[in-house]
Amino acid sequence: MKRRPVRHRPVPLAPPVARAPVDPERTTLYTPEELYDTPAYVDSLDARAYSWSREQHTRERARVRALHDFGIDEALDAWVAGRHLVGVMGGHAAQRGDQTYRAAARLGHVLGRRHVVATGGGPGAMEAANLGAWLATYPLEAVTTAIDGLAEVPGFAPSIQDWMVAAMTVRAGYAGGRQQPTSLGIPTWFYGHEPPNVFCDAVAKYFRNATREAILLEICDAGIVFLPGAAGTVQEVFQDACENYYATPDRVAPMILLGRAYWTEVLPAWPLLQALAGESVMAGHVHLVDSVDEVAALVRR
Repeated sequence: MKRRPVRHRPVPLAPPVARAPVDPERTTLYTPEELYDTPAYVDSLDARAYSWSREQHTRERARVRALHDFGIDEALDAWVAGRHLVGVMGGHAAQRGDQTYRAAARLGHVLGRRHVVATGGGPGAMEAANLGAWLATYPLEAVTTAIDGLAEVPGFAPSIQDWMVAAMTVRAGYAGGRQQPTSLGIPTWFYGHEPPNVFCDAVAKYFRNATREAILLEICDAGIVFLPGAAGTVQEVFQDACENYYATPDRVAPMILLGRAYWTEVLPAWPLLQALAGESVMAGHVHLVDSVDEVAALVRR
């Protein structure tokens, strides 16, 4: 009896990968040079990725973003292994050269001598803290000189291009004297209108802001310093407080609010934070200070 030929069902093809400027299989963190990979910011990887993220939602684009962020997660886990990180949280509004910017840079410089300084990776106080840490092996005078150069373009508005060029010029002038990673940025394309700063050894840039926020707080085992800021910084204060409140005693990291008048009068988060700490495991680990030197004495060694 003649057998009928076996008909195999066609194997469905995997859905095409959406056109994307980022690699969904990425295995390493970014460098500033990768994100700013063209002379004109508008053509750079950073700008292209932000523009692509704003395109109409599709299942394919969502899958690529999720895969990309998973790869950044894995790369960040590997990068922080064996390192102790202290977080510096602050707003984007500080202008290069102003008092807030200079104070954040000095803070980063002091902390960067013993730790990796991690920030949200954006402009303003974040850039200042990353700058100070990035120059930790240089004397403080070098930080002052760098800020004076940057202050010629005080902010990223109206021209990200000019802001980027000024930063890249300063970065190039000090790259040779550095020995080990001291500065990490964790920005997001959710706030893609705010460009990432270039004073980082590595940049863990995510599409999902919620993921980025949680991870930034989680990896700072040496403590977190909260500079005066607005809604985003206040959110980070109490998100970190929640983690510390429910942590085991060995997992509680110092929370340091810098600026007594700001955190008790302008945005009085301190009384609530102090009341929340109460007799919990985080009691004794929340601090309100007025000087950079006080901060340095409170972070974990």
